[in-house]
Amino acid sequence: MNAANTGGRTRLVVWLVLACGVVAALHLGKAAIATPMLRADLHLSLDEAGWLTGLFAGLGLLCGAPAGAVAAAFGGRNTLLLGLGVMALAGAGGAIMPSYPGLLVSRFLEGLGFMLVIVAGPALLERVTTGAERDVAFARWSCFMPCGMALAMLVGPLFQTWQSFWWASSALALASIGAVACRVPPGTTPKTSTWKTMQVGIRQLLCSRGAMLLALGFALYSLVFFALFSFLPVLLMERMDVSYRSAGVLSALASAINASGNLAAGCLIARGVGRVRLVVIASAAMGFAGMGIFLGGLPAFATFLLCLFFSAIGGLVPATLLASAPLVARQATLVPIAVGLMMQGSNLGQMLGSVAVGSVTAAFGWGMASAVVAMATVATGAVAFLLRPALRDSAQCA
Repeated sequence: MNAANTGGRTRLVVWLVLACGVVAALHLGKAAIATPMLRADLHLSLDEAGWLTGLFAGLGLLCGAPAGAVAAAFGGRNTLLLGLGVMALAGAGGAIMPSYPGLLVSRFLEGLGFMLVIVAGPALLERVTTGAERDVAFARWSCFMPCGMALAMLVGPLFQTWQSFWWASSALALASIGAVACRVPPGTTPKTSTWKTMQVGIRQLLCSRGAMLLALGFALYSLVFFALFSFLPVLLMERMDVSYRSAGVLSALASAINASGNLAAGCLIARGVGRVRLVVIASAAMGFAGMGIFLGGLPAFATFLLCLFFSAIGGLVPATLLASAPLVARQATLVPIAVGLMMQGSNLGQMLGSVAVGSVTAAFGWGMASAVVAMATVATGAVAFLLRPALRDSAQCA
């Protein structure tokens, strides 16, 4: 009975941590869907509105590993509570001060809170799970971004003003703080006497071939994913001749279905399917699907189905890479730093994917975007093969 109760509490913590990640991703995605309201109310240009979302990518690129170091030093639970608290206060501040400079400051603080949450989540999962259960938990965690972004796209249009959306997101963050405080048990934080030991571990991790390859793999995956999803609403409007609102709903569906690949990865890894094989197969499938989407020639509905397949099969990649972080880190306290490095790679890929596809599409049309996708997916497969020795050696040492 005690074992059953312990298992139930563990599952509750895993789902609660995932919910906190979804709330964080909602804060990221709310600016994009609220852009029309923000522009109308604050008279913003597209460039100014773009900064409200771009701040998150810039912070992720610069602060991933430092945020992981904060989680390693203060513990996953404390860092999660801090991140949620910062987002709640910053969101409320943005609603109270409805001006562009004030909104920029609040988005900057929300971005810092977001980074703390997404490195604290894996640190908590590493503490409360082991073995195959840990792989499944990390795969579930990788669902937070597509689910949170899709939620933002779906609920954003229901609000009459962007301020009400900001207040609602802050309320969700506050509710998450209460749930974490009540349901997630406190853990131990590193003692002062072990700080030097952790510093040595951090240096070893930053010089680790496996950690760098995981970050590079995440960068390449994000490049491919956002090569399509940064322009998916526009592509759907041109290819399917749908309205702006309908394109938003279809894009939300395509984003949310990415979670199916995330969950499938956890089940497949738990059943013994090789991590390298999963990444290679998924990246190759993304490459072929992306080429079919960008080259055109298919009926509109078939193109959208290919977008769904692209998203679903692509979900195998981030879940597999995230589930490999504990193997590369080797020490539980270093897992959030390894995840932070991957988030830096993710944000780099997000920026490069948007820029690369935007540039080649403007110059040569949608068809040339297929070349970007093809090269990036081939590179992702190559990184997976290079990662095999590091994962094998780590598994033997575990």
